[in-house]
Amino acid sequence: MRFLMRGLLGLALMAVMIGFAGIGAYRLYSVMTAEETVRKRPARERSYSVNVAELVPQTVTPTTTAYGEIVSWRTLQLRASSEGLLVDVASKFRDGAAVAEGELLLRIDPANAEFLVLDAEAALADAQAQKTEAEEAIIGAEQELEAARRQLDLRRQSRERQRQLKDKGYSTAVQVETEELAVASLEQSLNNRLQSVITARKRVERMDLTVKRAQFALEEARRVLRETALTAPFSGNLSEVNATLGRRVSQSETLALLIDPAALEAKFSLSTSEFSRLLDDNGNLIKAPVTVTLQLGSRSLEVAGNIDRAAAVVSEGEAGRTLFATLELDPGTALRPGDFVKVEVEEPQLEQVAVVPSAAVTEGGRLLIVGDGDRIREIRATVLRRMGNEVILTDVPFGAEYVRERLPQLGTGLKVIPRRSGGGTGEPAEPEPGTSPGPDAAKPDPRGDLVALDPERRAALIERLNSSDMPENRKARLLAVLQQPMVPKDVIDRLEQRPGSSG
Repeated sequence: MRFLMRGLLGLALMAVMIGFAGIGAYRLYSVMTAEETVRKRPARERSYSVNVAELVPQTVTPTTTAYGEIVSWRTLQLRASSEGLLVDVASKFRDGAAVAEGELLLRIDPANAEFLVLDAEAALADAQAQKTEAEEAIIGAEQELEAARRQLDLRRQSRERQRQLKDKGYSTAVQVETEELAVASLEQSLNNRLQSVITARKRVERMDLTVKRAQFALEEARRVLRETALTAPFSGNLSEVNATLGRRVSQSETLALLIDPAALEAKFSLSTSEFSRLLDDNGNLIKAPVTVTLQLGSRSLEVAGNIDRAAAVVSEGEAGRTLFATLELDPGTALRPGDFVKVEVEEPQLEQVAVVPSAAVTEGGRLLIVGDGDRIREIRATVLRRMGNEVILTDVPFGAEYVRERLPQLGTGLKVIPRRSGGGTGEPAEPEPGTSPGPDAAKPDPRGDLVALDPERRAALIERLNSSDMPENRKARLLAVLQQPMVPKDVIDRLEQRPGSSG
């Protein structure tokens, strides 16, 4: 009996096992049949939604951005003209003070300079007295010369009478010779008197020169006396002041710098290619307009100007060119020498060019064009300029539509769904079956509140999203949203309220 029961129990277990095996075989057959049915469904071509825009010909004025500094082309070193003590220093003689032209800044002890003036005046008076004495000596010499001439005339007349008396026999030869010797002696005396007159006249000429030298010395002494008082030669601001009342200064010592605030210019450098754009057909530098910007915290100061000249030499180790721009400054400008500024140079206009976002074109100038049937084709354009987030192109098919953002998955021949700016309501449309959302599908509604996430909070939200069991397509869209710099607040609230393991 016990054997029979065991046999029946074995048969029952075997029947249950056979039943479960049949059910498993049926489920396996059903699954395989369903997969074959899915495989037999017709495949749909995958497409992407992309933002497009039209290539429109434009006339653009490119702008080259450079950085430089403010320099002064009129800076004067104020130096001490002579050695001495500072006996007077103006209260405004300080760093940063503004002084007017002709204003007294300081004074050096004038005692030595005043003594030199008195000495020069005495020397001039002595020279003038000697000149007067020489002029009077000429008068005496000329009178003596005239008397000698009259004596010579009388002696010659006496000699002629002696010769006549000798011819008549009333005089001897000795008497005639005596008269001739007397005439010769007077002629010698006349020559001496004449030489005295010449000497006296030359002495007057020498005294004229002595008087002039004395006058020059007096003018020099007075100039030294005037320069003991240091005044501002032009209006400006003081810098590097080094003067204190009672301090002894040496000759030619630098006491301060005087900077003309109206004589400022911008000095900046451009690369060789950027410099070549500012040359005309003859190779001459054009006076291109510039805008100089000084950033003062939250405020910025902009000053207009024009390129004036290029540096005469290229410094060793530098490339490109150093340029100088004159500035149109207002009185009381806040610019100072040494300020670090941004310089924007307006280049000559470019006509018949297209301006596209920098994300739409590669470094080599390759651009994606939406052609017939909304399929992509790639062209190569010529890149003329890169200005921030924009690129200026030429050699492009104007009127055609291009992809504004070049994505890695986009390629030649791919079908896309163009999204034109200004079309529809501006909200992203739901992707059609078989299509993949473009980059705009992951962008938040611009009308919602956007929040900037810190890295830790962003990583926590991404981890919570990855651990959830939501569909993969929704998860991909939300991941794209979380990767944006600004994330909608409602998306953050939903993810934080959603349990990590719930569906």
